[in-house]
Amino acid sequence: MPTDPKRWQIGLIGYGEVGRILAEDLRKQDVKVYAYDIKLGGGQSAPLRAHAERFGVALAPSHAALAADADFIVSAVTASQAVAVAQACAPAIRNGCWFLDFNSASPGAKRRAAAMIDGAGGRYGEGAVMTSVPPYRIKVPLLLGGGGARELAPLLAALGFDAKVASEELGVASAVKMCRSIIIKGMEAMVIESFTTARAYGVEDAVLASLAQTFPAINWERQGAYFFQRVIEHGRRRAEEVREVAETVREVGLTPWSSQGTAERQAWMADLADAGVFGTRESKAFARSPDWRTEADRILEELKKV
Repeated sequence: MPTDPKRWQIGLIGYGEVGRILAEDLRKQDVKVYAYDIKLGGGQSAPLRAHAERFGVALAPSHAALAADADFIVSAVTASQAVAVAQACAPAIRNGCWFLDFNSASPGAKRRAAAMIDGAGGRYGEGAVMTSVPPYRIKVPLLLGGGGARELAPLLAALGFDAKVASEELGVASAVKMCRSIIIKGMEAMVIESFTTARAYGVEDAVLASLAQTFPAINWERQGAYFFQRVIEHGRRRAEEVREVAETVREVGLTPWSSQGTAERQAWMADLADAGVFGTRESKAFARSPDWRTEADRILEELKKV
């Protein structure tokens, strides 16, 4: 394996929003990038293939084919697939290949994935992404965990990542991410439920005024619009993440009542989005309304049909 990370062959598993952003920022540095996504085999492959061609990303035909050629792998898939991806890559992974798990999975899931990768001769590291990727791109704050975290951190820095070591104990970085998500994803679900209900009763202005008085540092209009946008666009992925959050809570013996409710609300919004309630997913206006009331009204109109 080359000692200079910029000479690595980097494999991206998951070519969604995060994967494409990483690909773009790595290709700007003339780093060789390969990608694989299960959508490449279906009807949703056209935008992925177009993006790959535009940025010079080579597309692999399978997990194993990507793993066989990569010096460094980033797994950025839906939370429920984190362990499955590690299992699919392990038989073909090159000896000493770094495997950075970006996925929002529970500490237990990260440990199971690590056992597969390390057992096959790879080097597993967990990476907990601590905020939304698009505003920061490759420099999104990242917490590293695992036995090789201190060795991996400067290598990632050379590629432009903003990675800090949380712990050499596997699962600690993920626990930070999961516990944070109880609040962040829960706030998204609560805001959508509260604001839509307030809109139905015609009391949204009074509710927002009261929130502003209690939490004056938050612009509730802007934050509300952002929460609606992100959940409409990524509710399915968020629901899977929060189910992993619930598993994290269960692992310490608590019943995850709040997390379970959050996952249900996020998935419910994803169902509405898939049904076209918020417009055409491929359009530029999808999930971009600056006024949360537009989306709340669409929800309320849909509920009248039930």
